[in-house]
Amino acid sequence: MSGTSTPTPGVTGAPSVPKEGAPPRAGGGRRREFTTRRGLVIAAFMAPAAVFVALFTYYPMIAGSQMAFRNWNLTDLTDTSWVGIRNFREVFTDPAWGTVLGNTALWVVGSIVPQLLIGFALALWLRRRFRLRGLYQALIFFPWAISGFLIGILFRWMFNSEFGVVNDLLQKAGLIDEPVAWLADPDTAMIAVLVANVWYGVTFFAIMILAALQSIPDELYEAAALDGAGKARTLFRITIPYIRVTLVLTVLLRVIWIFNFPDLIFGMTGGGPNDETHIVTTWMIKITQQGDYGKASALGLLVVAVLLVFATFFLTATRERGGGRRGARKGGKRGVRA
Repeated sequence: MSGTSTPTPGVTGAPSVPKEGAPPRAGGGRRREFTTRRGLVIAAFMAPAAVFVALFTYYPMIAGSQMAFRNWNLTDLTDTSWVGIRNFREVFTDPAWGTVLGNTALWVVGSIVPQLLIGFALALWLRRRFRLRGLYQALIFFPWAISGFLIGILFRWMFNSEFGVVNDLLQKAGLIDEPVAWLADPDTAMIAVLVANVWYGVTFFAIMILAALQSIPDELYEAAALDGAGKARTLFRITIPYIRVTLVLTVLLRVIWIFNFPDLIFGMTGGGPNDETHIVTTWMIKITQQGDYGKASALGLLVVAVLLVFATFFLTATRERGGGRRGARKGGKRGVRA
């Protein structure tokens, strides 16, 4: 018959009309309607996790936050009256606050910079192909699997003034004449904990940067070699621009972790001698141990505020990661010839 023809199922090129009530097909098709029953099922699966997070995360945060504005001291629990910002004022006027603040800045900067430089160098070395490369990678990445507190105890023995391996090696090398009391001297205690933290954190930078380096196309390096670019120009025109976003994300993440990382210091010095190695988080724990929960909670809120700032930068950089990598990929070849 002439006129409109009805498409025959199974014939190539004929449109396929899904039956009413049929499930959606992979790669397309209509979406399932959101019903009240589906919503209740989703809520039932999410409820246990939501209750767990509410009880063990948000409730302690809220309870601890209100403690910061009360007179909450274990020596006298009969008076938990509202004191406003008095606890914050006591934090800022404490004689140890200046030392703790300076130690925190030194702890973060003095750890991040060497970790970044050494980790970057190790990642560049491990990107090359050589015998037993897998074994070297395993040995370098191994420290990251150990607890920070255990690392602190290990380095406390290494820096021991009487039988520590550090003094023994320095004496045999002729660099010192007599053992140095590294952890008992205020001038050297912070150096010792920084050395331990650098050794502990280099692994993380090496892992992250190596993963980023392995995503760089070999064609970019081949094009740079054909253009006569040297190693320094290739590094600054191709390698660093291509992994720039990864470097920023890694640094921001490590700043958050190191700022809130008291484990190693407690394992090595406990904040001593004479509070010379206390950072904000270790000092907060010390105040908590003394029973002044109000002052410790006020200090905890300050720590949370600082971490929220860095977390905001981290999330912003994460959001821009795709665009930054695409820009580096497009500009890589042009940058070599510049």
